[in-house]
Amino acid sequence: MDESVFVHSHGLCESEDVGPRTRVWAFAHVMKGARIGADCNVGGHAFVEAGAVVGDRVTIKNAVQIWDKVVVEDDVFLGPNMIFTNDMNPRAAFKKDPSGFLPTTVRQGASIGANATIVCGTVIGRNAFVGAGAVVVRSVRDHAIVVGSPAREIGWMCACGGRLDDALACPDCDRRYALADEGLRLLEG
Repeated sequence: MDESVFVHSHGLCESEDVGPRTRVWAFAHVMKGARIGADCNVGGHAFVEAGAVVGDRVTIKNAVQIWDKVVVEDDVFLGPNMIFTNDMNPRAAFKKDPSGFLPTTVRQGASIGANATIVCGTVIGRNAFVGAGAVVVRSVRDHAIVVGSPAREIGWMCACGGRLDDALACPDCDRRYALADEGLRLLEG
């Protein structure tokens, strides 16, 4: 592991695959076989299971749980106590082989609010915004804002974090977007 990685004296980082300048705080646990990129922040009581993949510059707030088959791309924000699942129908008496777990992907720049639940088999789109407490049971389009249980789309968000107006323009940074199959795409110029 790079010497610039910080692991708090009360944190447990068993993985050797942790990028430079990443910080693992007290009571966090990163299992052997988990991959975490550079410049990440792993908050207290977070858990990253073997088989999970976390990109660069990801903020993992306190008590987040990232399981096997979850892929988090670069520049993602995971709010306090949000959780992923990886088994659609778990049973204690009937152990599944991990090959039966469903993958989940969080695309670059997405934000997931505090206490949100992301049900396995979904994709959270680029720069999407999942509101606090939402329960995501189906994939979220790029730049979409979703809230509620089950989560429903209520608007659009710019890459900078500003809420887009009805013309799909950002009042904060003047970026403009157009509808596309996967959600929104940035207009050039």
